[in-house]
Amino acid sequence: MLNITLPDGSVRQFVDGATGYDVAAGISEGLARNALGVRVNGEVRDLHRPIEQDAQVAILTWNDPEGKSTFWHSSAHLMAEALEALYPGVKLGIGPSIENGFYYDIDLGEGRTISTDDLPEVEKKMLELAKKKSQYERKEVSKADAIAYFTEKQDPYKLDLLERLDDGSITFYTQGDFTDLCRGPHIPDTSPIKAVKLLNVAGAYWRGDEKNKQLTRIYGITFPKAKELTEYLERLEEARRRDHRKLGKELELFAFSEKVGAGLPLWLPKGTALRERLEQFLRRAQLKAGYQPVVTPHIGSKELYVTSGHYEKYGADSFQPIKTPNPGEEFFLKPMNCPHHCEIYKTKPRSYRDLPVRFAEFGTVYRYEQSGELHGLTRVRGFTQDDAHIFCRPDQVKEEFLKVIDIVLYVLKALDFPDFTAQISLRDPENKTKYIGTDENWEKAERAIIEAAAEKGLTTVTELGEAAFYGPKLDFMVRDAIGRKWQLGTIQVDYNLPERFDLEYVAPDNSRQRPVMLHRAPFGSLERFVAVLIEHCGGNFPLWLSPEQFAVLPISEKYQDYAQQVYDQLVQAELRGTVDHRDEKIGRKIRDAEVSKVPYMLIVGEKEQAEGIVSVRRHGQGDVGSMPIGEFISSFQQQVNDMMDGKPAATVS
Repeated sequence: MLNITLPDGSVRQFVDGATGYDVAAGISEGLARNALGVRVNGEVRDLHRPIEQDAQVAILTWNDPEGKSTFWHSSAHLMAEALEALYPGVKLGIGPSIENGFYYDIDLGEGRTISTDDLPEVEKKMLELAKKKSQYERKEVSKADAIAYFTEKQDPYKLDLLERLDDGSITFYTQGDFTDLCRGPHIPDTSPIKAVKLLNVAGAYWRGDEKNKQLTRIYGITFPKAKELTEYLERLEEARRRDHRKLGKELELFAFSEKVGAGLPLWLPKGTALRERLEQFLRRAQLKAGYQPVVTPHIGSKELYVTSGHYEKYGADSFQPIKTPNPGEEFFLKPMNCPHHCEIYKTKPRSYRDLPVRFAEFGTVYRYEQSGELHGLTRVRGFTQDDAHIFCRPDQVKEEFLKVIDIVLYVLKALDFPDFTAQISLRDPENKTKYIGTDENWEKAERAIIEAAAEKGLTTVTELGEAAFYGPKLDFMVRDAIGRKWQLGTIQVDYNLPERFDLEYVAPDNSRQRPVMLHRAPFGSLERFVAVLIEHCGGNFPLWLSPEQFAVLPISEKYQDYAQQVYDQLVQAELRGTVDHRDEKIGRKIRDAEVSKVPYMLIVGEKEQAEGIVSVRRHGQGDVGSMPIGEFISSFQQQVNDMMDGKPAATVS
C-alpha cells in the first residue's frame, strides 16, 4: 500500500500504482472531475501517471497556478495539432505555457505567412479537436527513435532540441493525430478546453538568438468556461486603455526616437517633472534614513566588472566594449552600480564604528536587450535605478534589512499599491554552479531574509532558483488595479562582492573583517516603475505626484489677468499647473483638461473675479463648488498630506 500525505497533513492509503486521479477520486467525485494534474513530492505530473512510492500529493485544479499552467501547455499542443491540420508541413519550435496563456513558435516555410486575420480559423479548428476528447498520452522514447521520428517528419527544430537531451530522459506526448517532443505534464484529455482566443502574432528568433532564423510566434489563451474568457477579454481591453505607451504619448510624458536608438527613452517636460518628483520623494526618505548620495560614471573599466563577476555572467550579452587609443584598454557602458559603490567604500579605511555605511544613487545603467524584447518603458536598454548599497557588520544585517523593508513599504503606501506579496528568492539547491560564494555565506544570507520578512509580518512566497548570482533576494510582487502582477522593489543580501573587492573594516580587536553588503531598489528602475504606475492609475496620478495639479481656465479673454493672479498665488504655494490662455470656449478647455487628466480645473469669470474666488472642478467628478483661493490651497495641501500619510483620498471641498 502507498501512504499518501495530503496538503492538510492527513495520510491516506492507496494500492500500489495508484494514480493522481485515484487519489482525487478517493477524496471526492467533484475533485476528480475538476482535477487537471497532480503534484507529487513537489513535481507536477500527469493525473493518470502511477505514483511509485509513499509521497506528499496535491491535486491540481484550475484554481491552482500549476493547474492553469498544465491546462495552457496542453492547449499549446492542441494549437499545434490544429496548425498541422490547416498548414501541412509546418515546422514546430517550442510551445510553453506563460503567465497568461501560452505560445507556440512555428516555421510555415518559404512563401507562407499567418496573420491575426487567420487566427479565427485556427481557433475554430482547436475547438473542433477539443470536442474529440483525445487523451494526452505519455510515452518514453529512446534518443535514437526520437531522432528517427523527427528526421522522417523533417522537423529541424525538434532535432536541434534533441541534440541537447540525454538518452533515457526523452518523452513524447500524443493527442489525436499529433505527437510532440515534450516533458509534460498535461491534462488528461482535450475536453476541458471549452473557450479559445488566439491573441497575437509576433516574430521570435529560434532559441532567442538573432543569428538564427526568425520564427512566427502565436500567442493564445484558453479557459474551461466561456464566461471566464469573456471576463479575461474585458480585462485585456481595460489593459489596452491603460497601456503606458498609449497614455505616455497622450499625456506627453515620454517618447522614443529611431535616430536616438531603440530602447532609449526620451523624457518630455511633463514626464521629467513626474520623474523628478519621484526622485525627490525617495531622496527625502533616504536622507532621513541615513543614506549618503553618491554619483558614479556612466562607464567603467572592463576589469571592474571582471572583479565583480558581472562580466563572466553577462559580458557576452552586454553592449560591446568601448576601446580607447591605448592598446588593451577597454571600458563598458555601466550595466550596474554596485561595483562602483564597492570602490567608493574602499576610498578610506573603515572602522566597525563607521558601519553601517549607506550609499544611494539614481544611477543610469545600460544593458543590451534584443529588439524583439523591448517594450515601452518596461524593457529598455538604458534605465535609471534607485540604487543603494549598505555596507554593515554581520550583526547589523537583520536590522538594516528591516529598515529597508520599511522604506519599500513607505513607497508602496504613498503610491497606493496595497496588494503585494514578498517573494523570497533563493538559489537553486540542485544547480549551485549558477552562483558565486560559499554555502555558509548563502545560508546566512537566506536565513537573514526569511527572519526579517517573518518579523515584519509580510505575506511571502518562496521561489527556488530566482536568486541573483551573488545572493538571495526579497522581491516585492505588486498587483495593479486590474489584477496584473509586477515585480517592483527588491532587497538583496550579498556576502560575495565584499570578498571579491576585498572590502574590510577594523573590528574592536583590531582584526580585519568583511562587511556584508545589502543591495536595494524600492522602485527597481524609474522607467519600469513609471510604466507600472501609469497603468495602475490609468494616468490619474496621485495628487502629490501629478506633473500638472491644476489648470486655471478663464471663461474669456476679459478674465486673463485674474486667471494669472490665481495662477501666481497657486505657484507661490508650490502647486504645479498652467493657465489655458487659448481663445476657446470654456467647454472645450474643460474637455481638453479632462483628457489630459489634470486633477483640478479652476474656472474663473465675472463672478469669480468680483468675489476673489474660483469655481472648482475635479477630474472625473465634475463641480465641487466655489471657494476663496486660500481655502482651495489649504484644502489641497491637506489632501496631499493625507495621501502621503496613506489616509483615504479626499477631494478639495
